[in-house]
Amino acid sequence: MNYEAIWRDVEHIRSTAPLIHNITNYVVMNSTANALLAIGASPVMAHAIEEVEEMASMAGALVLNIGTLSAAWIEAMVKAAGAARKRSIPIVFDPVGVGATRFRTETAGRLLKEAEPVIIRGNASEIRALASTGEGTKGVDSTHTSDQALEGARSLSERCRCVVVVSGATDLIVAGDSLACVHNGHPMMPRVTGLGCTATALVGAFAAVNPSARDAAAHAMAVMGIAGEMAAERAAGPGSFQMHFLDALYLMQEADIQRHLRAEEQ
Repeated sequence: MNYEAIWRDVEHIRSTAPLIHNITNYVVMNSTANALLAIGASPVMAHAIEEVEEMASMAGALVLNIGTLSAAWIEAMVKAAGAARKRSIPIVFDPVGVGATRFRTETAGRLLKEAEPVIIRGNASEIRALASTGEGTKGVDSTHTSDQALEGARSLSERCRCVVVVSGATDLIVAGDSLACVHNGHPMMPRVTGLGCTATALVGAFAAVNPSARDAAAHAMAVMGIAGEMAAERAAGPGSFQMHFLDALYLMQEADIQRHLRAEEQ
């Protein structure tokens, strides 16, 4: 992974403003839409079952997030995914809180099968639960480190033939036997609700411009972590961190990526 390749993706997003269709949760709609706008993408939050197929067909990527579930939204996700698959539009899946309840776990399993995402992004506990390790989650928060989810991520990547991203102090991007580790980020980030979902939305933006799902995921997580570090330099706490994080995405330049990037491939 190198800063030049990441910067090319950022420039591509800013020059083309890809439409990113999000079927996501009530908690994060505003923050994820603002993050996508800040990086240069064009967000749309369309959930109505009457229009999701048409909207997904126009998108550069489809992001599915099960944070606030309802039966109608699940059917909308399935319909949108079907339309996206027909047009080879990349689908990114965020299994928020999978393992916490039977309904949530069964929904995640259904979406894995019917949506066939090219990228799955979750915290360590979510990835372990999704990989059927027999452990649940504590609400939507992770009780495990990313390293503890590596085996589950590898299994999930192989079974679903997709890229799996495990968020944590070190972000892991798993694609079959390959592994990329992104060490960027800041301890304040878990104190701001919705930043995990924001990472998923950014993965969608990068997947819209980079045909390599693995590279798109790795580049998005690097930019996410670098923006967090840049924001923390100015923030007094979680409240101001959100503001400075959006500014960092908007103002980020190639030199910022070169200076901050801490990543390796194994």
